[in-house]
Order: sequence, then structure tokens, then C-alpha cells
Amino acid sequence: MKKITLLLSLFILVSSCGVKQTQNLLSSGNYDPAIDNAISNLQSNKDKKGKQDYVYLLEEAFAKAKERDLNTINLLTKDANPAQLEKIYTTYIQLNNRQEKIKPILPLKLIKEGRNAIFPFDNYNDQIIDSKNALSAYLYANAKKLMLTSDKMNFRKGYDDLDYLNQINPNYKNVLQLMDEAKFKGSDYVSVYTKNETNMIIPVRLQNDLLDFSTYGLNDKWTVYHSNKQRGIDYDYGMMINFRQIYISPEQIKEREFVKERIIKDGLKKLIDANGREVLDEKGKVVMVDNLRTVNARIYESRQFKSCQITAKVDYVNLRSNQLLQSFPVTSEFTFENIYSTYKGDRRASDDNYYSYFDKRAVAFPSSEQMIYDTGEDLKAKLKDIISRNRFRN
Repeated sequence: MKKITLLLSLFILVSSCGVKQTQNLLSSGNYDPAIDNAISNLQSNKDKKGKQDYVYLLEEAFAKAKERDLNTINLLTKDANPAQLEKIYTTYIQLNNRQEKIKPILPLKLIKEGRNAIFPFDNYNDQIIDSKNALSAYLYANAKKLMLTSDKMNFRKGYDDLDYLNQINPNYKNVLQLMDEAKFKGSDYVSVYTKNETNMIIPVRLQNDLLDFSTYGLNDKWTVYHSNKQRGIDYDYGMMINFRQIYISPEQIKEREFVKERIIKDGLKKLIDANGREVLDEKGKVVMVDNLRTVNARIYESRQFKSCQITAKVDYVNLRSNQLLQSFPVTSEFTFENIYSTYKGDRRASDDNYYSYFDKRAVAFPSSEQMIYDTGEDLKAKLKDIISRNRFRN
């Protein structure tokens, strides 16, 4: 009984909190969140007495939201500012969507008053179409005006207008063609190339990898990187990856010999007391304990080692003014290491995580070209980080 009373009290508390929250939203002018709260609570058992507060709140919030939106539209229409056309259109959409939210849960009964809640719905289809057409014409004309300039930023603004226009009114006039033009003329084009100031040959596949920007996943809307210059494009920026120094260590094999000793469990043995007699448990059985013994092994370890370090510099250049914008030093390293071992004695004397070395053997050292390429993988990751953090245009 106590559990039932506690659960009922908890339910009433949660319900009252929900009503209070909706009332606060309504009184603070947040009508649509209040409407969403009320609808959410009326999705099930809408005719229950405990849901009556939500019905009253929904009726009031809807009336006030509708009045506010119609007043806003009336004011904006009288202002006759074409820049407000989007606000008019979206407000009509909001009026319509609000009605569509409420329709599925109708009718809603007001038990004390013996009537259904009143929601005066209107058909906004004509207003939505008219305001959409007016907004479309404005966006189209404004985008074309912006595209008459030579400013890349204006082309980007024009593209955004056209993109929005295509979303609300697909296939409007030649919008798609204009979007392609705005995208082309609003983009910054970057010529990417490498320079080798070292006395070593840079593998061709490393240079190709570094310049393959399709694998960088940068997703920069307005920056296009080309490793090979294309006709018809006036490049804005250059990015030079300048290899300054490459150091490759000699091939090394280091050997060492050491002894390992360890106490291990080797089966079970009978427990013997101080008098040399077997110890029995309460059931009369001989007590068995771990048989521990000390083992040792002499280990002969060989370590193959070779390292490569590349020092480079990434330069950002403004190709229109031929000025250096920024420089970023980069250092990348790669280490080849192979450890293998043999032993005499009991291998169990070594650490468990050392066992794998006993199964390995000497391998051929990677070539210098392969070492440079493997170091380039780390260089590519650092190059991506530089580009992500430092855009050509803020």
C-alpha cells in the first residue's frame, strides 16, 4: 500500500511540474514551446481529468501565438521592405505548421465547460504561395545583383541566396546554372606543389600522396586545392611543401644477453606439516597446494633499428600579390624496429609479454625510399592538421 501511495504521489508531482513548466513558457511568451509541451502530454489519455490543464494551456497558447504571428505579418507587410519577405514567408509556414501539429489530437474536451477546446484554423495556402513567390523573386534578383561585382564574398552571398531559393522553390528559372557560376567565381583556388631542398630523392608516390587532397577530408566549401594547374583558373593562393632535410640513420643491430629467473606454479603437491606428515582437511582428505619452483633462462636478444626524420616547411603564398602569408615548420619521424630472441633454459622464466619475441626472426631492413615514404604518412597527418587550423581566408 505504501508503494502504491508513493508511486501515485510521484506521478502527481511529475504531472504538476509539467503543467507548471508549460505555464511558465506561456507566461514568458514562449508560445510554441508551450504548445509542444502540451501536445506531448496530450498524446495519450487526452480525455483524462488530469490532462485538463494541458488542454486549457494549449488553447490559450495557440490563440496568443496566432495573434502574435498575424500582427507580425501585418506590420512587415505595411513596412514593405523586401528584406523582410523571408520573415513573412516563414511566419506563414509557422502558422500552418502549428495547426498541423494540433489536428491529430483533436477533439479535445473541456469537461467542466461541457465543450471542445476551440482552435480557429485558417487556410494559409494562398498566402504561403504568394509570399514564397515574392521571396523567390527577391532572392533571385538580389543574387544576380551580387554576381555583377568582382568580389568573391558577394558571389558567396549570392550562392547562399540561390541555395535557399532552390530549397523553397526548386527549379526556379536558371538557379542551378547561376549556383554553379557563383560557386566557381566565389571559390579560392590553391595551387599545391612540393620543393625538394635536400640531397635525397623524394619518392614519387609520397609526393602524389601529399598532393592528393581528395584523401584529406577537409570539406572546405570555398577552397579548392589543385596539385596540377588547370586552364581557365586564376589561382589565388599557393601552398608549397618544402622538404628541407631528410636524415636516415644507419642500419643497426644491437645484441644483449641476460638471465631471467622466476617462480612458477608447476602443478599441485601435498601439504606437509613441520613433522613431515600430510595435512588433512575437516573431511579427512589430504590438502593440496600449489607446487612452486624456480626456473631460469639465459636470453639472447637482438634488436634491429633504423629511423628516418623529415624536416619540412609549409608556405602559404598570396599569388596575386606574391607575398608570403604564413610559414609552418613540420618535423616527422618514423622508426623501424624489430626485436627477436632465443633462449637456453626454461622460457617460462621470462615475462609473459616477452614470449612473442621468441617466435620472431631477423628481417630485411626497409630501403631508404620506403623509410622516407613511411615517414611521409606522419607528415601527411600533420599537413592536414595545419590546413584544418589555418585557412587561407578567415
